[in-house]
Amino acid sequence: MNFEELFWAIQVLVGIGLLTSAIAAIRFKNLVSAVIAMAVFSLILSLEFYVLQAPDVAIAEAGVGAGLTTAMYLLAIKNTTDEEVIE
Repeated sequence: MNFEELFWAIQVLVGIGLLTSAIAAIRFKNLVSAVIAMAVFSLILSLEFYVLQAPDVAIAEAGVGAGLTTAMYLLAIKNTTDEEVIE
């Protein structure tokens, strides 16, 4: 297997991972599970940026997309209730 075939094999695997995690984030009914699926999507996307030789964008995507955004979503979910307010 030469380098070009390995590159395309990685691209296909990353694409399948992105598609799978995106579908999982949409299909999960549990919000925490959906947020974790979105974090996995961001991590795989940062891997794609690294493979495409953009390591600075990959680090930013991993830090902001997977880390900070996930923490913000989880804090928002923690501070909400599932009770309806009837006035």
